[in-house]
Amino acid sequence: MNDPPNMLPTGPNPDLSQSKFRQRFQLTNKDREYLLLKTLDVVMQHAQRFVRDRLAPEMPTNDGQQTPMRGHPVFIAQHATATCCRSCLWKWHQIPKGRRLRDEEQQQILLTIREWLVIQLGDSREPPRQTQRTLFPNEPLD
Repeated sequence: MNDPPNMLPTGPNPDLSQSKFRQRFQLTNKDREYLLLKTLDVVMQHAQRFVRDRLAPEMPTNDGQQTPMRGHPVFIAQHATATCCRSCLWKWHQIPKGRRLRDEEQQQILLTIREWLVIQLGDSREPPRQTQRTLFPNEPLD
């Protein structure tokens, strides 16, 4: 599988795509497999929950540290797109701190995350082949 292009959605701040720090975030093969197996729609449901619970409150718990650096494709996307904490939302997207995120702001954040994930998937939209066989074909491999 070829590496995806090192691109970021430009969104409201085109300087974001020039950030060396943001450019270094890429999905791993494991992240890609998870995304393809769960589907983009399901992963975006996770993203909606993360944004609602971790970013949207007026004073998010552990702001600046609420988004792990790995463990879910959405976390990687949030760091890559500067949608990981309220400080980054202010610096890169001019969304003020100290108030609850509006619904339209949450939707824009989700669109930015989705766009980045789609760019990262590139041509790898096919689910990965199963490499493990089982005696019970209808059982999940997880």
